[in-house]
Amino acid sequence: MATHKSAEKRDRQAEKHRERNNAVKSSIKTGVKSVVEAVETKDPVVAKAALAKTVPAIAKAAAKGAFHKKTASRKISRLTKRVNTLKA
Repeated sequence: MATHKSAEKRDRQAEKHRERNNAVKSSIKTGVKSVVEAVETKDPVVAKAALAKTVPAIAKAAAKGAFHKKTASRKISRLTKRVNTLKA
């Protein structure tokens, strides 16, 4: 339990950041799921549209600190690779 004023503030900030990060991660998972579902239905138009919405969201999450930048890069790369398999 925090006893100093500054420690109490850090606790409040940490709670806000934790809630925000969890919300962002949840929305990213939903976006990834929509891309994967579109790829599984073999619909390249829908898959590209879902990818176009999800990639900037992942990049923004990394910029805000919800993900490490290499984690975000890996997620974007894997999703893009899956969507690109529909062309072949």
